[in-house]
Amino acid sequence: MISIDPQEITTKKLHGYLVGAVAPRPICFASTVDAEGNVNLSPFSFFNVFGANPPTMVFSPARRVRGNTTKHTLENVLETKEVVINIVNHAMVQQMSLSSTEYDKGVNEFVKAGFTEMPSDVVTPPRVAESPVQFECKVKEVIITGEEGGAGNLVICEVVKVHVNENILDEKGSIDPDKIDTVARMGGNWYTRAKTGMFEVPKPLRTLGMGVDALPEPIRTSSILTGNDLGMLGNVEQLPTQQQIKTYIEDASETEQYLIASGTEEEIHTRAQELLCDGKITEAWNLLLARSASEKK
Repeated sequence: MISIDPQEITTKKLHGYLVGAVAPRPICFASTVDAEGNVNLSPFSFFNVFGANPPTMVFSPARRVRGNTTKHTLENVLETKEVVINIVNHAMVQQMSLSSTEYDKGVNEFVKAGFTEMPSDVVTPPRVAESPVQFECKVKEVIITGEEGGAGNLVICEVVKVHVNENILDEKGSIDPDKIDTVARMGGNWYTRAKTGMFEVPKPLRTLGMGVDALPEPIRTSSILTGNDLGMLGNVEQLPTQQQIKTYIEDASETEQYLIASGTEEEIHTRAQELLCDGKITEAWNLLLARSASEKK
């Protein structure tokens, strides 16, 4: 066993030990607004519930280790003292990950990640309609633990309204852990799904995904592609080039050659979904765009 003095290693290295060991961690998907009413949406895994009377939750939008800057969520809760904590389930995990992209202040992550804003009853920030449980909260206190990169900012919240999707309840009216299908954060790119175990979602830290709002309309409004599929597609910085698509068409399998030439939109989207499930995002994009590219020849 190795023994470590936190003062003798880098903050980045220490952070890796902390989040790798203290896991799985539930996810606070926080929607906030600034003083001008601009909406922000971002996930945090330094989060839990700490009491029921009064109902109290705490999450921490820590200072960035890289650059020692604060996050828009922290700035917003300090200005307005309100937040909605939306629970994340597996059906929305890819979109949630996309929303963690560090877009400029004023960019609405609801729009970029393809989520639906739902008005709150008591607080100003909107709720995430796709979330199975939403907690409207008043911020009681923010405890700042330090001024250096990696320092925590404990946002202590009192829940003032709870919204629960009836579809996740059992016959007794309690939340069914199987139906809610929550996910939690591990270390690195890893998550865990309560129902099935660990899976990987590449974290978009140094890139700006183009967003679900930038997807071509037939893809964005597909009846086949799920929110997770759209989140994966929107997490690329740019579309494949015409040369990349041309090369893909030339090398495509017989099945995909058929889809490009004669397949229905539903068939193409179904095959693209299979590619996405295998983590082949570039291949999925090439297939989705190949039909229009071939027609332009």
